[in-house]
Amino acid sequence: MSAIFEQEDMRMQASACPACVAAPSAERLAAAAAPKDARLMLSLPTAHCATCIVDVEHELERHPQVRSARVNLTLRRVSVDAEPGVEAADLVARLTRIGYEAHELDPDVLSATQADKRGRDILMRIGVSGFAMMNIMLLSVAVWSGAEAATRDLFHWISAAIALPTVVFAGQPFFSSAWASLKGGRLGMDVPISLAIILASSISVYETARSGHHAYFDAAVMLTFFLLIGRYLDYRTRAVARSAAEELAALEVPRAQLLRDGQELTVPVGELVPGDLIRIRPGARVPADGEVTEGTSEMDRALLTGESLPVWAGPGSVLSTGEVNLTGPLVLRVTAAGRASSLHRMADLVAAAESAKNRYTSLAERMASFYSPFVHLTAFAAFLGWLQVSGGDVRLAINIAAAVLIITCPCALGLAVPAVVTSASGKLFRKGMLIKDGTALERLAEVDTVLFDKTGTLTMGAPEPQNIADLAEGDLAVAAALAEASGHPLALALAEAARGLAVVPAGVSDLREVPGYGIEGLWQGQRVRLGRADWVGAAPGEMTATHLQVGTRAPVSIAFADRLRPGAEQAVRAFLAAGKTVHLVSGDTSGAVSALAARLGIAHWHAGCLPAEKAALVAELSASGARVLMVGDGLNDTAALAGAHVSISPASALDAARTASDIVLLGADLGPVADAVRVAVQARRRIKQNFAISLIYNVVAVPIAILGFATPLAAALAMSLSSVTVSLNSLRLK
Repeated sequence: MSAIFEQEDMRMQASACPACVAAPSAERLAAAAAPKDARLMLSLPTAHCATCIVDVEHELERHPQVRSARVNLTLRRVSVDAEPGVEAADLVARLTRIGYEAHELDPDVLSATQADKRGRDILMRIGVSGFAMMNIMLLSVAVWSGAEAATRDLFHWISAAIALPTVVFAGQPFFSSAWASLKGGRLGMDVPISLAIILASSISVYETARSGHHAYFDAAVMLTFFLLIGRYLDYRTRAVARSAAEELAALEVPRAQLLRDGQELTVPVGELVPGDLIRIRPGARVPADGEVTEGTSEMDRALLTGESLPVWAGPGSVLSTGEVNLTGPLVLRVTAAGRASSLHRMADLVAAAESAKNRYTSLAERMASFYSPFVHLTAFAAFLGWLQVSGGDVRLAINIAAAVLIITCPCALGLAVPAVVTSASGKLFRKGMLIKDGTALERLAEVDTVLFDKTGTLTMGAPEPQNIADLAEGDLAVAAALAEASGHPLALALAEAARGLAVVPAGVSDLREVPGYGIEGLWQGQRVRLGRADWVGAAPGEMTATHLQVGTRAPVSIAFADRLRPGAEQAVRAFLAAGKTVHLVSGDTSGAVSALAARLGIAHWHAGCLPAEKAALVAELSASGARVLMVGDGLNDTAALAGAHVSISPASALDAARTASDIVLLGADLGPVADAVRVAVQARRRIKQNFAISLIYNVVAVPIAILGFATPLAAALAMSLSSVTVSLNSLRLK
């Protein structure tokens, strides 16, 4: 699997360059031309509040050719309607200037998935059934108060007029699910639910038609109302915005600059074939895998390695789809494009991993596998028994069978998991964590192995110069002047540090950036250079560094280190203290990874890992019986996040990584990650307690119903009481 993303010449000369410095450079990627209708879609990884909406929309609408811009804060995207000719790169540059990361998404891919309306649909049905239930209960009070004969029948028929349409409409989620189960030869939890609702309604109509004393329309509607609440809670805990595989597909460049017969043509990437020559301008994303034939530059490989420190590229270098050309123009000979590209294969890996994880069976589903047959058998046995005992009184036998069905209805069982997950989700949300998947807490409680990505996860992804105070004053001023003239991430960090020390840049003239190497100029008649070790005559080292050469003097090295994310040490220490096995896995060089592992006390570390190698490590550990928690933030972590038993990513992660993960860390502090495992263990305990409550309730209530001491209405009230008890127990988690 690791061979999928292997490169012929990685030329990894330095280590971790950070996501917060490199992400803006990585997000300069969108240089492709706009679609003909000029509808553009940009991802906004750092947007998080109403102010962000106002800032982004206002800045984009200031563009003279932009008609409108609308931000979707939930999906962290902005949709732009503009005149033909507007390019995504222009809009990305505008947002970058005001401090917002942005990158282009392919609107054609995103348009394939419509907004999910299921949550609103269930809420509407809850409202309808709740309103109907209140009105029917008012009519029932009149009957219970002593209404007789024609008055009682009138109230029953009015109740029927309200209840029957309500049950037909509000019960659709259960009826359709039950029908699908029966067609598939299964007895799902919705089959007894549907039978109970239908029987309660049918018996009530029969009793009303015969002027009977009892009708149970309120029981049918009440049952529907409480079950819909359970279904909505379950839906809310399971809802996921999008498939991570689709997010990755949306990041593929839709167009390329094809060189043919001396002309440059803009063509869809899907039309590229191996052997085509394409031009990649500075700031553009690589649209296809291939080999450089002309030009030199530096490439941001954050998509493939997670480490955004630029890598030199020149004739013979192999590039992959999604890399970003930072400095010089390149000509690339295509080796794979479209569905055969490395980025698309990464999306395939993610899709396969997501599918595998979705096969996880929750405790509730496992419980239901034997609970549903038990409900049906018990009700059927009650019907046959009373048919025999009563001498063939079908009406009495059906009433008791309906009461048994209702009283054993898996409403409490249906609430057992979602009520706990909702309560735990609220607790973790206050700690800065967002639960996205209903089974995530169950899986998190089972974790015994933790894998951490390095840059952007354990570290902040911001390089900081370590030894500039040791430089001579003149050298520091020259280095500051050269760094000010470059857009390289290390140069940006050096320039910022120099400004913090109030260093006045030297008067360097004839500044010139040499793509792939560094920047040079003249100072006091001497040639000065800042850049790669082999360019200035310095010896390359293991750690991240840039090198300064002044005239003929020996080069001076300026080392950089990455800053730890707040709470990283506490989180790692807590996992180790709890007996978990902790791994550090990174695309960075061995020197940087081993240094961080030693600093945090992590015994198992893996350096230079490509996306497929991270996913393969997760798969290998899982195959050995480990329950893996993956914590990562980059697109290169997406397949591993999707393949892990449970996964967490920071809110600063790119869209695909956030979507592939089960839990999102909303703040910068990594400390709550360890708290989440503790809360998950508590939640699992509450879920088991809820199952015990449901079991005890059935042990007590079912015999009462079988012996004929519970009407369908009394059964519905008892069922509601069990559901409330389960909900109150779940709230204890808060």
